[in-house]
Amino acid sequence: MEISNKDAARALLRWYTEMGVDEAVAAQPADFHSWGGDKPAPLTKPRAAPKPVSETATPVFNSQTPTIPADEAIAAAKTIAAACDSFAALDQAVAEFDGCPLKAGARNTVFADGVPDADLLVIGEAPGRDEDRIGKPFVGRAGQLLDKMLAAIGHSRTENVLISNVVYWRPPGNRAPTPIETSICRPFVDRLIDITKPKVLLLAGGAPTQALLGLTGIMRARGVWREIITSDGGSIPVMPIFHPAFLLRQPANKRLAWHDLLAVQARLREG
Repeated sequence: MEISNKDAARALLRWYTEMGVDEAVAAQPADFHSWGGDKPAPLTKPRAAPKPVSETATPVFNSQTPTIPADEAIAAAKTIAAACDSFAALDQAVAEFDGCPLKAGARNTVFADGVPDADLLVIGEAPGRDEDRIGKPFVGRAGQLLDKMLAAIGHSRTENVLISNVVYWRPPGNRAPTPIETSICRPFVDRLIDITKPKVLLLAGGAPTQALLGLTGIMRARGVWREIITSDGGSIPVMPIFHPAFLLRQPANKRLAWHDLLAVQARLREG
């Protein structure tokens, strides 16, 4: 069967979309191998080397800030997050923070959705295509399933749930966030927990479970209560569960997920 040029073009565009490509930088493709030793001048001027982060001044990131080393970005995130004394301040700080390299390829910052003083805080992995487009976490098929799971235990993001992620910008091609990307965003995650002080923390999937608890293997980690110690010395019960996207692929595991949700419901009622 012959493939037409239109079919080939559509297939290429689908592949670009899946890989996270959403912008063209030139009207025609360029063959880099044909240039030989004479490469064209760059389209933009090279950026100056970043200035070192001061120990006393609060770093300011904006759209013109060049990518900085990971350790400096983590230090900056810690300083900025620690200065936030409310959910609104933290929300704004994350939106203005450009220390994570993922932001350069994302449409929107996807920080949180729901009720800031909710008794249940759900933390997932990272935004997907729908989340990046809309600017809210868990709004695609997995988000719809999450809403149904929460509704089954009498909770919703409009009344008593706050939903966030361990990374606030979409990784290219919906890949898993790297440890460095997670580490850069981690101070904001910790500060969110400190500020909101939920009665129960629900970790949806392996990525947040590994990031916040240091545990690998969601099949072993799920369904077991653990705790996170806040900056003021308090403790918050934590339950790792399957990510809704995993349940869409493996619906047979919904039985185990329901068991975990019932445990969360019981703990919330006790609290």
